[in-house]
Amino acid sequence: MNRNLLSFIVFCTSICICLADDDNLQDACPTNMTAKQNVFINGFPCKNPSSISAPDFKTSSLNHAGDTDNFLHSSVNIVTAADFQGLNTLGLSIARTDLDVDGTVLPHSHPRASELFFLRKGTVLAGFIDTNNTLFQSFIKEGDVILFPRGLLHFCLNAGYEPAIAFSVLNSQNPGVVSISGAIFETNSELIDKITRKMSSIPASELEHIRNATLPKFSRIHIQ
Repeated sequence: MNRNLLSFIVFCTSICICLADDDNLQDACPTNMTAKQNVFINGFPCKNPSSISAPDFKTSSLNHAGDTDNFLHSSVNIVTAADFQGLNTLGLSIARTDLDVDGTVLPHSHPRASELFFLRKGTVLAGFIDTNNTLFQSFIKEGDVILFPRGLLHFCLNAGYEPAIAFSVLNSQNPGVVSISGAIFETNSELIDKITRKMSSIPASELEHIRNATLPKFSRIHIQ
């Protein structure tokens, strides 16, 4: 075989191996909560297979509403493999978002995960901003799902007159959270009101309790 052709085949095979996702070597690998981690790995140590049981794959962490008695009238509870043993090595996390009336989750991103946001109750205005500075936002109602792509800033506002509840699935067992509000914003009512109006471009006739505003700093706006 031609030496150049052989080298090319070996090179292509090496790239495929390097780019391939790691697959599980067993059916499941629940987190060993009692193990002392002396060696730091990309994940958590696994339980002994002989000690794995059904409760490892069940959690009640999202059963109860979060505390929305705060400045933003919202609560986000993310459950990872550190809390839900069965998630370990599966590349998944779950979350619950509670929004009281006028509740807001300010712009943030997950550097290691995309998020599927399922609205269980209420009406919510949700959206994200892409790297072209384009805003995509939609009204979502009970049963709707919106996707927030990995690493992009996204937000949600309660657009109804009752508390809203949403559940999320993220495709990383440690999605991470980068919150621009915590890094550069002070927590005061005037600023939160300004941010809310910046994010919302829905006419006041459609969303009375979120003031009408335009978004001149965004190059394009897509509304559904």
